[in-house]
This record gives sequence, C-alpha cells and structure tokens, in this order.
Amino acid sequence: MAATDFQPLDPEFESRVRGSFARQAAMQTIGASMVRAEPGEVEIQLPWSAHVTQQHGFVHGGIVGAALDSACGYAASTLMPADVGVLSIEYKVNFVAPARGQRFRMVGTVVKPGRTISVVEGRAFALDEGREKLVATMSATMMAVGGREDIKH
Repeated sequence: MAATDFQPLDPEFESRVRGSFARQAAMQTIGASMVRAEPGEVEIQLPWSAHVTQQHGFVHGGIVGAALDSACGYAASTLMPADVGVLSIEYKVNFVAPARGQRFRMVGTVVKPGRTISVVEGRAFALDEGREKLVATMSATMMAVGGREDIKH
C-alpha cells in the first residue's frame, strides 16, 4: 500500500501536524522545515549550516537522526485521530554516506499504521548541485498516546 492510499482519521491532519511541527524548538534550532504532509508521508527539509556539522563538515549524524525521527513521527501522526499524540519508542538509523550537500530532505513513510503502534521508514537525501544522494535510512516504531494532557497536538 502506498502512503497516498491511507485514509486519515482526522480530516484536518495537515494543519494539525504542521502546527505541532511549528512548536518543535529542536527543529527550529537546526533550521528544519516541513515542506509536505500527506496521509502516511511527511517531508522535512534542512539547509546545510555550519552549526549542525561535525568536525569534517558533514551534517552531524545526530542531526540527521533527529530530523528523520521527526519525519517518521509526523508521518505516523497524519493517520491518527486529532486528540492523539505520537511518540517514538524505537528507531534504528543506517548511515550510508556522509551527509554532504547544500540541503537535505528527510522523508518519513508509514509502512503499517495501527491504533497504538505504527511502523515507519525514513530516508534522508543530500541535495547538491542538482544531484540527490541517499545518506541515511531509518526504521522506526511509533506509539499513539491518548488521554494525556501533556502529550497532544
């Protein structure tokens, strides 16, 4: 099933996930922006900036992982009811190439949605001089949390 085949439970999912993302201070700190939110799939972009690099000038793996985690979490969130928050309960990142580029795009795609647990995959791509290169993959498990005032959108 392609991500676009999923039916969101909340018809206002896009404004809800974009509003939640806008409140994420961590993503603001690294300069990330949400550029696309569809049922079961979210894309986050990140410009290269010296303040998010490691000693060799590549975007630090922790930054790539954080942005991928957000893309995966929000992808799962697009399919949740409006009153449910989503938290990561597990993820694994494979770095397949140095994160070198002018900007980066992180795409989270739901593989298997669920009422409580969703499985999501992420891909991070470096964009440099018109070329796109895969730099990392993520496999993530997200948990829906309802009935808590401190975990909502």
